[in-house]
Amino acid sequence: MRLKLTLGQRLFAAALLSFAVVSGVCVELVRWQSLDNFADATPRPRDPRLDLLAQSLAGRYAQHHDWSFLPADPALRAAWLRVQVAPGPGEAAPGDRLALKDAQRHVLAGVAASPWLVAVTSIDSLATPLVVDGRAVGELVLAQAQRPADNAAVAFLIAQQRRLGLVALLGVLTCVIAAAVLAASFRRPVRQLVDGARQLEAGDFDARLPATRGDELGELARSFNHLAARLGDTERSRRRWMADTSHELRTPLAVLRAQLEALQDGVRSATPEHVATMLAQVLALARLVDDLQALTPPPLLLGPVDAWAIVCDAVAAFEDRIRVAGLALQLGTPAGRTTIAGDADRLRQVIVNLLENSVRHTDAGGRIAIAATQAGATLRIAIDDTAPGVPPDALGRLGERFFRVDASRSRESGGSGLGLAVSRQIVEAHGGQLLFEASILGGLRAVVVLPLAA
Repeated sequence: MRLKLTLGQRLFAAALLSFAVVSGVCVELVRWQSLDNFADATPRPRDPRLDLLAQSLAGRYAQHHDWSFLPADPALRAAWLRVQVAPGPGEAAPGDRLALKDAQRHVLAGVAASPWLVAVTSIDSLATPLVVDGRAVGELVLAQAQRPADNAAVAFLIAQQRRLGLVALLGVLTCVIAAAVLAASFRRPVRQLVDGARQLEAGDFDARLPATRGDELGELARSFNHLAARLGDTERSRRRWMADTSHELRTPLAVLRAQLEALQDGVRSATPEHVATMLAQVLALARLVDDLQALTPPPLLLGPVDAWAIVCDAVAAFEDRIRVAGLALQLGTPAGRTTIAGDADRLRQVIVNLLENSVRHTDAGGRIAIAATQAGATLRIAIDDTAPGVPPDALGRLGERFFRVDASRSRESGGSGLGLAVSRQIVEAHGGQLLFEASILGGLRAVVVLPLAA
């Protein structure tokens, strides 16, 4: 079974392992510096003083039948053995590295190197057994370096082994605390992110994370908050879209139902006029379905096209509509390049929708002006019309699905409120923008901004 570790546990283990590796390297450097970095590599013969001391201790044990002759005070026992062996010329006293142990290997006197010190510093333990009447009653253990000149360093390490052990313990504790704090500092924001993701999964798009950190986790929290806000906007837009669609479908269906029920009840007869009225509602529903379908257009077929030529073709198809509406048309001359990478059919649909909007919502006697200019690496196609205009607070909502400004731009005058939304979607699919602003002619200006072909 695979062991599952949390992020905090992984960070803790990584920090602790790093400390262990660094500590091991430091200990090895100290060991090399203090025990190996000497020129004298001559092996040291066995010290005959140990044999003499072993014989003396064995004899005293045989006389007392136990170790009662040792000092009673443990502090004196540690120093007692040291004076039993005189140091040789130019070396530390062997007693500084010598320990007396009983048959159970319990330290009775002197100082013994701890097992971890022996393992870390590669100290050799030279044991001399104490035998009385053929029975081992104890042993003398001498901690000896591999090189005679290193014995002073060994004596120093043994004398300081408790302090060194305390330092190592404090280091481990410090590492544990630091690793725990580091793991907590990472685990807390990650846990918040997991909880926030679960809130989003449950449909709570108001979930937000604290974004006070200045590191990558803070950037992740800010990205999460931005994503949650976008999802919330999308959900609200979806609900508004469903409500608007239901409303748009309900009105013609209600009218059609009322007329059919009147026919069924005999209130009205199936005259051509009544049938034509019902057919008009059916056609209105069909147009609405077509508009809804246009909101999810097929993929664009991009290629080099002359945007101004597309405008001219659309205008030519609208000349009769414009004339019947009592409007004048002013078609300018393009200034600059007009070739873009686009889908000709979709762009023609955009221009037709914008012209339809101008023709439908411009008072008779007015005019429509169309011009194209190059602005840097973009082409701007502007369609201006005369009064009536659009209130400034409604300009920003033009292009929203089902949005209508007022009664003058309502269903009765034609349109489902989807034409501008479809046009904006097509233009943005081309990497451009569809902008709306007040026209200098007194009506509305629609600006199609498209990137020019390289």
